[in-house]
Amino acid sequence: MIASECVPYVKTGGLADVVGALPKALHALGHEVKIIIPKYTKINTERYALQRCHENMGVWMGGNIQEWCSVDQTNLAAGLDVYFIESWKYFGREGLYNDEDNVAFRDNGLRFSFFSRAALQLCIDKDFAPDIIHAHDWQAAPAIAYLKTWHWNTPGLSNTAGVLTIHNIQYQGVFGREDYEYTGLGWEHFTFDKFEYHGNINFLKGGIYFADFVNTVSPTYSYETRVSELGHGLQSSLNHKGNTYLGILNGVDYQEWNPETDQFIPANFSVQDLSGKKVCKTKIQELFHLNVDPDTPIIGVVSRLADQKGLDLLYEAIHLAMHHLQYKMQFVLLGSGDKILEAKYKALPSQYPGQVGTYIGYDNAKAHWIEAGSDFFIMPSNFEPCGLNQMYSLRYGTLPIVRNTGGLADTIEQYSEWSKEKGTGFKYWENNSVAIANTIAWAVSTYHDRPEHIDKMIQRAMSQRFDWENSARTYLEMYRKALH
Repeated sequence: MIASECVPYVKTGGLADVVGALPKALHALGHEVKIIIPKYTKINTERYALQRCHENMGVWMGGNIQEWCSVDQTNLAAGLDVYFIESWKYFGREGLYNDEDNVAFRDNGLRFSFFSRAALQLCIDKDFAPDIIHAHDWQAAPAIAYLKTWHWNTPGLSNTAGVLTIHNIQYQGVFGREDYEYTGLGWEHFTFDKFEYHGNINFLKGGIYFADFVNTVSPTYSYETRVSELGHGLQSSLNHKGNTYLGILNGVDYQEWNPETDQFIPANFSVQDLSGKKVCKTKIQELFHLNVDPDTPIIGVVSRLADQKGLDLLYEAIHLAMHHLQYKMQFVLLGSGDKILEAKYKALPSQYPGQVGTYIGYDNAKAHWIEAGSDFFIMPSNFEPCGLNQMYSLRYGTLPIVRNTGGLADTIEQYSEWSKEKGTGFKYWENNSVAIANTIAWAVSTYHDRPEHIDKMIQRAMSQRFDWENSARTYLEMYRKALH
């Protein structure tokens, strides 16, 4: 596994959750997995017991440039190795991809082409001959190209299959062609079907071309990226993959996201005994300075503050809901990202005291509290490759309100007012603030007027399972096909 993030070491989004969970599921099924990520400054060496395992590893790049790095190692679980590529030149800085002003580092193309090469060099130096190189997103996509070009006849790698997982196709790793010489991939591959993209380099596009199999993280998103603007310009590349482009739904790490054993939340609870959830709700109201009222439904949000996540539309919808809906409700939000959105959400508690609470930033414990103590969890995404929070929410009996797209469409069953025997959440289709506000009204009115329906939905939601073992078996089938 080659990736730019992995829980628990470093995380900006769902990519890290997958890279931290899928290897454990594969390992539990009897497979040997090694994970390689960059060693960023923010990774706590002492906390995770990193040990130096390789000094002065030489990595050849284009233009006859040799870079030098070192490698640290630790264990994600017993028998599951994680390696960290240390290069102060490329990773000795606070941000992963962006500076303190949220501007992408100018040398990201150099940083991650080097990282991709270094990951393969580590396999060679450590005499590890993998059956599969599994690269994640644009940051590791060049590794597949290096595997198929530089290392097509390298002992230990010549029979290795290359698999690429796309977690969000909006992020493709597009850089100026002046960086291409450094990659060393050869100008014969700077073509329309491979790395060339409107005169620039596109790391993800090249990785798609060279991969034996490509997958994304839900069946619906794999369809959407082929046939709509959600392919973000790569629809043709994906369609050329034919049946070697798949959608495999992410799983959930239920060791971490389980209300019965969760170490973060104020009180544990189960589908048989929900009394602890009421305690969590009260604590959330106190923590976010909301009016403490067990009869007022809380709508939770844990998200990057970005347009892709629909947080601009949700901001408008909250105002609509507060001004025009007759029902009582409260909102709690945890997130960071776009500075304009941060400022807007930071102002909401003073505009609606006792009704809206926000925390700008990320706090894992608070994320668990929101999942456990909220009545509803809203995800108004413009598009959503898979989404994990809606699956966490189901486990905690926190009913999702979602747009019918990507993995949200695959994991949430629509509620029907005509039958309390159906539904695990509330879905809408139109991508605007009025549709969001109307769906919030539908959920909140159900809470107040049809509580027996809510009770049934909570029972169904908490019984849902999206285990990583099932997803891991699907990945194994893809690996076997890739090897063939």
